[in-house]
Amino acid sequence: MVTPAPHALADLMAVTMGDACGIGPEIIAQWWPGGREAVVVGCPNVMARAVNWMPAGQRPRVRELADLGEVSTLAPDEMGVWAPPGLPEDLLNAPLGQVDVRAGRAAAACIREAVRLAQTGAVAGIVTAPLHKEALALAGEPYPGHTELLQAEGSPPGQPPAPVRMMLANDQLKTVLVTIHVSLRQAIEQVTFDSVLETLRITHRSAALWGQNQPRIAVAGLNPHAGEGGLFGDEELRIIGPAIEAARSEGINAIGPIAPDTVFMRARHAPPAHPGEFDVVVAMYHDQGLIPVKYLGLDQGVNVTLGLPFVRTSPDHGTAFDLAGTGQADPASLAAAAQMARALVAGRRR
Repeated sequence: MVTPAPHALADLMAVTMGDACGIGPEIIAQWWPGGREAVVVGCPNVMARAVNWMPAGQRPRVRELADLGEVSTLAPDEMGVWAPPGLPEDLLNAPLGQVDVRAGRAAAACIREAVRLAQTGAVAGIVTAPLHKEALALAGEPYPGHTELLQAEGSPPGQPPAPVRMMLANDQLKTVLVTIHVSLRQAIEQVTFDSVLETLRITHRSAALWGQNQPRIAVAGLNPHAGEGGLFGDEELRIIGPAIEAARSEGINAIGPIAPDTVFMRARHAPPAHPGEFDVVVAMYHDQGLIPVKYLGLDQGVNVTLGLPFVRTSPDHGTAFDLAGTGQADPASLAAAAQMARALVAGRRR
């Protein structure tokens, strides 16, 4: 494999294939924007299979790239595929709609290669199709999901991983999580003064990428009614409130803690009838923050990893094994992820 060097393809996006047994390859094929805007990091044979599921006359031609510079020679109807090292040779034999170790290995290999391309400046950002966490674990990966793998791969060698946070967003609501892929019991233990304050700092810095230099950050409580003055738990008094005050002393416009059963409704921005009171909500744990965004619709939701040295976005849905190969998967969330990735890249350049 030829190692690409930084070149003139400054706006090229890397799109990772995701789990080969899920809907990732086919939503990429359905969404494909044209030859020179993006490159798929994945298996050419898997991508060719996904393309062949599309109606005749709508299929891009799959072209395996020997050098990333070949992107500049792609025709509008061609899909450039960059095969990373470490792809299993028998990946096509992994059954659709099932957890398979080969798909886990391939998904991890694609992520690592995409990170390398971003770090060398060969691509402007990364859009990741869904992977399956169980397949990733079967492949021996110590990371429970995309966020943790990207955090590890995106950190300089020999240095501890930089803090990152997951944001789920659509046109109406943005939520950033203090804790992510851990049990609820572990999540409560991980809600600390430092973790809440770091989340507020990352959220504040990152908001400039989408044009908000002084975002109004609402902070959800952990307990019902945000603890009701300590009656239902004192984390708001001991941890969350002091972290908010520390953030405010740094010039961060953090508000709360606010009762989690109302904060997302208050933040939802759907003008003119319902302008949001806040620009983003910091939630304490995974489901607290993700359920409100997903309830508004999976077709426009985007997962963004904040704090990385490069842009990374993803659809807000999973591998949808039940839809793999049926032609029913909807590429709308992937399209939204790609659109947001380009907006964030532009924000970094401002």
